[in-house]
Amino acid sequence: MSDYYEPSDLKRFREIAENATELGGKFFDYYGAVLSEGALTEREKALIALAVAHAEQCPYCIDAFTRTCLEKGSNLDQMTEAVHVAAAIKGGAALVHGVQMRKVAAKLSM
Repeated sequence: MSDYYEPSDLKRFREIAENATELGGKFFDYYGAVLSEGALTEREKALIALAVAHAEQCPYCIDAFTRTCLEKGSNLDQMTEAVHVAAAIKGGAALVHGVQMRKVAAKLSM
């Protein structure tokens, strides 16, 4: 049985531009520029991307940025901590929306 997400599909990512070459080119140019060295190092950006990949639950991104993090010199402790940061922020974002629920509940309970 095949998995829905096949790791080999990651190598096919650029195919998404085949029927929209101008848009695809713009996206991949932007993507490359964003991940290039700037105010943040490529290693720091890879750690951020790994954390976001986990928050978004994208297995392709998790695979890609795990590899990139290791290639850029991050270790498993740093990568794991980045994932915990993403989990805390995502959890906090869900919980803070409880304020909205409480406001609506209070209004409806009047």
